[in-house]
Amino acid sequence: MANSHRAIFFTILLLLAVAAAATASSAGFSPLSPYYYSKICPKALPAIRRVVEAAVSGERRMGASLLRLHFHDCFVQGCDGSILLDATPTIDSEKTALPNNNSARGFEVIDMIKAEVDKACGGKPVVSCADILAVAARDSVVALGGPSWEVQLGRRDSTSASRTTANNDIPSPFMDLPALKSSFQKQGLNERDLVALSGGHTIGFSQCQFFRNRIFNETADNIDAEFARERRASCFAGSGDANLGSLDGSPTRFDASYFKNLVEKKGLLHSDQALFAGGSTDSVVKGYAGSNNGRSFWFDFASSMVKMGNIKPLTGNSGQIRVNCRKVNA
Repeated sequence: MANSHRAIFFTILLLLAVAAAATASSAGFSPLSPYYYSKICPKALPAIRRVVEAAVSGERRMGASLLRLHFHDCFVQGCDGSILLDATPTIDSEKTALPNNNSARGFEVIDMIKAEVDKACGGKPVVSCADILAVAARDSVVALGGPSWEVQLGRRDSTSASRTTANNDIPSPFMDLPALKSSFQKQGLNERDLVALSGGHTIGFSQCQFFRNRIFNETADNIDAEFARERRASCFAGSGDANLGSLDGSPTRFDASYFKNLVEKKGLLHSDQALFAGGSTDSVVKGYAGSNNGRSFWFDFASSMVKMGNIKPLTGNSGQIRVNCRKVNA
C-alpha cells in the first residue's frame, strides 16, 4: 500500500473507531475518553510509543506479547491491569493461571513504559497501568504494520487479581466455536468481535503444548495434511512443550494471512480453525481473507479493540493509579 493510501486509510480507521467509541460512551457503556491525558500529561502517549517501538524493534515477537497482555487483562475483571500484579499473601496472581503461566510475557517492557511515562508526567504516577496496557497494544500493532485507533483512556488500576477467573474466562486454545462464542458473549463481545480479535493471531507464536493435539490427532477434514507434517518437525509427540510455532506464515507482520490460512485449513490452534469449520463464522473469515489488503479486517479489528478496551473499566474513585504496576500501592 502506498504511503499516501496508508495515511488516508489510517485516518478513516481512526475517525470511525472514535465514532464507535463515542457512541458507546454516549449510550452509557464507557466513561473513557481518548483525550483523558491531553491536559494532565500530554507527553504520556508519545512516551509509551517510544518504548514500545524500541522494544518491538529489538524483538519483533514482543509486539504480539504486548497485545496479548491487554487481551488477557480485559477478560479478567475487566481492563484493570490485574494481570500485572505479582503474587503476595493477598494477591492470587493471574500470572500463574494456566493461560498465562510461562507464556504471558512483556512485563519488563510495561515496567520500562511506566518509568518513562512517570518521568514524562513530572515524576508522578498519573497514567494507570491499565491504560499503559491498552496504549501499548495499539502501538505494538502499528509497529508491526497494522491499523491505528484512538485508545479510550481514563482507566484506573485494580487492587486485586483472580487466578481462578483467569483460568475460567480467558478463552482456551482448545475451544470449539460454541465455547468461543460463549466466552466472548460473557464479555459483551459479539461473533464478529470474536473473529476480528482472533485475527490478532496474525502476529506472534504459540507453544507446542497448545497445538500438539491438533497436528497429531485432528483429521484431514479439519487440518491440511502437509501443514500438520511441517509442524510436527518442531513439535514432537511426547516432548518440546515450550517449542514455538508461528501463528501464521508472517508472525511479525500484521496482515490478513491468518484468515487465508484458516480457509486453507492451516490454523495453528484448534480454536483458530474453529472459526472456519462449517459454522456461523465462516462467512466473516472468508470476507477478511478476501478483503483488499486486509482492509475490512483492519477496520473491524480497530473497532473491536476499542470495544474490548471498554470492558468494565475502573474509573472515578474506584481502584488506584499504581506506583508500581506489579504491586498494589501501600
